[in-house]
Amino acid sequence: QVQLVESGGGLVQAGESLKLSCTASGRTFSSLIMAWFRQAPGKEREFVAGIGWVKRTDYGDPVKGRFTISRDNRRNTVYLQMNNLKPEDTAVYYCAGVAKGWPIPTSSANYNYWGQGTQVTVSS
Repeated sequence: QVQLVESGGGLVQAGESLKLSCTASGRTFSSLIMAWFRQAPGKEREFVAGIGWVKRTDYGDPVKGRFTISRDNRRNTVYLQMNNLKPEDTAVYYCAGVAKGWPIPTSSANYNYWGQGTQVTVSS
C-alpha cells in the first residue's frame, strides 16, 4: 500500500504564496504519477496539477502560470508551489497517485492513492 501525507496548507492573503508538500511511503515513489486535486465546499474535485515519471507536467486551466508541481524522488515527496493565490483557490488540497496512466490523468477516478488533504484558505 501507499500512504500519502500532505502538509503546508494554511491561511494566506490574496497575492501571497504557499508551498504544499506530499510525502509518500509504502511503495516505490518514482514509479507513480503524482497529482494535486482540490475540492471546495459544494464543488466537484478539480484537477490542479500532475507530474509523470519523467517529470512531464500538466496543469488545470485556472492555475496555469501561477502553480508549479515538482517532485523529489530521493525524498519521496511531491510539491505544489502556489504563487499569486486568489480567493477562488480556497479548497482542501489532496495529493494523489497512480501507478499507470499516460498522458497524466486529470480525472480523480483514475487515481488509487489519496492523502487526507490540507486546507488552503485565501482571504481577499
